[in-house]
Amino acid sequence: MRKPIIHLTRKFLVSAALAVMAGGFVSIAARADDAAKVPQNDLLNATLWMQRSVEYKATTIGIYDLAKLRLDDALADKTWTAVPDKQGEDFGDKPPAIILDADETVLDNSPYEASLVTRGTDFKPKEWTAYVKDEVTRAIPGAVDFTTYADSKGVKVFYVSNRTDEEKPASLENMKKLGFPMGGNVDTFLAVGQQPDWKSAKGTRIAYVAKDYRVLLLFGDNLGDFTDDYKGNLDEREKVFEANMKHWGHDWIVLPDPEYGSWESAPFGGDYKLSPDERRKMKIDALQPWQPKD
Repeated sequence: MRKPIIHLTRKFLVSAALAVMAGGFVSIAARADDAAKVPQNDLLNATLWMQRSVEYKATTIGIYDLAKLRLDDALADKTWTAVPDKQGEDFGDKPPAIILDADETVLDNSPYEASLVTRGTDFKPKEWTAYVKDEVTRAIPGAVDFTTYADSKGVKVFYVSNRTDEEKPASLENMKKLGFPMGGNVDTFLAVGQQPDWKSAKGTRIAYVAKDYRVLLLFGDNLGDFTDDYKGNLDEREKVFEANMKHWGHDWIVLPDPEYGSWESAPFGGDYKLSPDERRKMKIDALQPWQPKD
């Protein structure tokens, strides 16, 4: 005797539903397993924000628009200087200049940082040099427009960078292709090691520019781009910040860089001999968290 079609249909539908549910559970489990295999990297969110967010672009464009206003104010005031301790006497009659850090101030190295994330590796000096020589660095949004504006006003644009003298030729070519003003017959890209006393601290190179120019503005993404007192623990850096309060947003202009810098190494004293987990633990300990009552 044949079973009613309705009973067969119901049995088929129940079986299909169970199969779909079982498949779904397998799929969810597989996705969870795949997610567990993704390596965790402290650079991920910072690099994603700098490389793909519209908020980052809006931020840097806004900062460089502010810098145009500050530049116009500085040009109109012969007593204006960003480095009064290095300027010397009668600096008001010197030709105007601005000093900008390169990496993460005018040059966007998120392709390199993204490579570290996707390959699950860390910074290596030789690999960094290879990246620089590939000339694939991008411009920070707003940077070319601002430096071109400054150049059009007769302001000499200097780049004080901790890229090495070996990396300088490729850096110059990359920046020329991006449209940055490069100083004509004046060497305006001052690399670390280019002269014996040009170390990673930038004070000597800033003083070198200030000897012949009135320095209107300093730009950077790291405390060390403005002062050689950037080293120290978190409390010491806070004191340096407060001591220079009159400069911030006036003649010292800071670009955001959540990827790296002396801020990131301050919690563990810059000791990179510590393991990643040890460094991460010390950074977590440096946080000031809200604690729920319950």
